[in-house]
Amino acid sequence: MGKLRGFLEHDRRDPPERDPRERVGDYREFVGTLPLADLRGQGARCMECGVPFCQSGCPLGNLIPDWNDLVYRDRFREAIDQLHRTNNFPEFTGRLCPAPCEAACVLEIEEGNAVSIKQIEVAIVNRAWEEGWIQPRPPRTRTGRTVAVVGAGPAGLACAQQLNRAGHSVTVFERDEAGGGLVRFGVPDFKIEKWVVERRLDQLAAEGVAFRYGVNVGVDLDADELRHGFDAVVVATGSRVPRDLPVSGRELGGVHFAMEYLYQRNRHVARELGPLPEGAPPAPAEPISAAGRHVVVIGGGDTGANCVGNAHREGAVSVTQIELVGEPPPHRPDAVTPWPRWPMKLRTSYALREGGERDFAITTTALTGNGRVEQIQWAENAGVPPFDPIPGTEEARPAQLVLLAMGFLSPEPGLLDQLGVARDTRGNADAQAFATSAEGVFAAGDARRGQSLIVWAINEGRQCAVAVDRWLQGREA
Repeated sequence: MGKLRGFLEHDRRDPPERDPRERVGDYREFVGTLPLADLRGQGARCMECGVPFCQSGCPLGNLIPDWNDLVYRDRFREAIDQLHRTNNFPEFTGRLCPAPCEAACVLEIEEGNAVSIKQIEVAIVNRAWEEGWIQPRPPRTRTGRTVAVVGAGPAGLACAQQLNRAGHSVTVFERDEAGGGLVRFGVPDFKIEKWVVERRLDQLAAEGVAFRYGVNVGVDLDADELRHGFDAVVVATGSRVPRDLPVSGRELGGVHFAMEYLYQRNRHVARELGPLPEGAPPAPAEPISAAGRHVVVIGGGDTGANCVGNAHREGAVSVTQIELVGEPPPHRPDAVTPWPRWPMKLRTSYALREGGERDFAITTTALTGNGRVEQIQWAENAGVPPFDPIPGTEEARPAQLVLLAMGFLSPEPGLLDQLGVARDTRGNADAQAFATSAEGVFAAGDARRGQSLIVWAINEGRQCAVAVDRWLQGREA
């Protein structure tokens, strides 16, 4: 635990953020960490809980009380070892995870009072990199077994690192020009600068993981050839089929899936500020741009927020984010999501704190324009399914760029079909214990469980690596 009665002596303190008026002018990260003395005070707040619900709230099962206590005692070198026992990439999760661990903290019974776990996590790993404590850990011996991992997102990278450290020879195939998946191409630099991702990729490469970028397995490389060239195959391609908007005018110019926009913006920043990966495509002749336009983002999750944040930085005339569901209550509804469950309550994203409008319980009815979208038409709904428009609430707004950020349905089916992998009713790889219906083919991350959090992706990659390692050992036996 931290300091005895520390939670009574120290109030929760959130990490410092740069002023929204300043940060919308650049693409640098805007969230910092507290000074060491204040950070140790936050670690001191961790209680000697009989049951540390924070650990069960974290999909990775992070040993949170252990490293909170070590930070309080200024033993950061030991803290990073505890953190790495369960999490391959804490600098990713410490920046991007919504922190279900904090929602499950016993102190969160008093809403808003949880230990600032996420801030402590990223401070530990930042210090570890600065001190040079994080070094490549190549295996001492090799098993002679080979594994292909398809997809270089968090699930694929975690799986690759674990299998490589077990002594297997791992090759990661990625159709994009660099690794990181949506952490690299879907999340803006102002949330995680891409040198942070590149640094981890360098560690994996130094440990012996091979990377083949720009290879779209199933298109550039036949799936049968992959299976015959490796002892095992792991599919970690994510859930990349976006939910579409079936309304009149969907075909107009200026209506795009969110990832089309975010990929372009991240590549633009890489060209301007670096690091620019080798093999990156040239700038598009007609880029998707929010500059000088009225922007409407349909969807209220993290992807939508990232679109809003980028639109601000491009200089949009206006930004409006609309959600299909009704507005949640301002505080945790104990009758619906009691502690320690993730509370279904109103949250305002970093992007909306920078500006823009938000509306709830909105059903889009049409998009109109002459070849290119000019207006969005919508109506209010009851806030619950079936979300039918309420007569008399119709409205039209200017919209010169409409971004669809309504979630993802499933992994792209082509590779799964080529590999002979059965799919469940949602279209995900049917792999209850990570092994699929195809011998020697495994699945992990969003490709298996559906779209989810980065902590789930890393956990899936780690658990899948255990399953693959056991299967390979069984073949040897």
